Amino acid sequence: MIEAPRALGLGELPAIGPAVVTLGVFDGVHLGHAALLAATRRAAAERGAASVALVFDPHPDEVVRPGTTVPRLAPLHQVLRRITVVQGIHHAVPLRFDEELRSCPAEDFIAALDPAIELRGLVMTAESAFGRGREGTVERMRQVGAQRGFDVVGVEPLMADGTPVSSTRVRRAIAAGDVAAATAMGTAPYLEGTVVVGDRRGRKLGFPTANLAFDYTPAMPALGIYLGHVAVPDRGVGPAHPALVSVGVRPTFHDEARVLVEAYLLDYDGDLYGVRLALELTARLRDERRFPDATALVEQMRRDEAEARRLLDLG
Repeated sequence: MIEAPRALGLGELPAIGPAVVTLGVFDGVHLGHAALLAATRRAAAERGAASVALVFDPHPDEVVRPGTTVPRLAPLHQVLRRITVVQGIHHAVPLRFDEELRSCPAEDFIAALDPAIELRGLVMTAESAFGRGREGTVERMRQVGAQRGFDVVGVEPLMADGTPVSSTRVRRAIAAGDVAAATAMGTAPYLEGTVVVGDRRGRKLGFPTANLAFDYTPAMPALGIYLGHVAVPDRGVGPAHPALVSVGVRPTFHDEARVLVEAYLLDYDGDLYGVRLALELTARLRDERRFPDATALVEQMRRDEAEARRLLDLG
């Protein structure tokens, strides 16, 4: 069972010592984030300091606009893992974003990092800002850094098709079912949830599926049938087991009130109830469609499986 990391207040930061810091939401850790984190890693190495990413949680928009829920490209624990394990940052620290932090002047925020973090460098995109009224711009932080003894490294936003790569762009691509576009920006559609008991209709049709329940609000792909890979480390299925994934409302039988996510693991027969699955989608095969009856649906599911096996060269 994966426990959700607890976001810390400024007064709860772990003792890290000399460090180069970057900060943001880092949802999904796309290629734009990767460029920022790489600059942080290099700057830390040059200064003989630790590299640190302060990760805001919840999403600032949910605090600025109460009642807003921002769909996540990945749950927080996965974001922290990608920052450290994949991007090589020494410390990824979840930082609680609340009204107190929102209203904190940028210079006070920097001061509050002491004594846990001895700031040697601050890495920001040229367009980013933080603190009360977004007063913590690159220019302002360079003034503060000159007084407090740290450098500011400005990083230009990573561009794709003339527009900066952003989590918003990735979410839009996923919502449109454009797996290729999302993946090209460094964040394939990702869904992580616990297998729960459904109506067992898939098993009756010869395609037993794992029905997922989520403890966060994922960025949900457009309705359709997808090819993907499933990680089920607790059951030995492997880190990249092929699967067909349905994102839909089951229109052949009755439209569900909510979107359901079901995974049919190819060449796997086992009990996954209660297991947390991580799904990464690699291709969109087709739209969700209403079929005249269960027989027609099963025929299409067989064609979907045949296409998946062809694409994966599984024979």
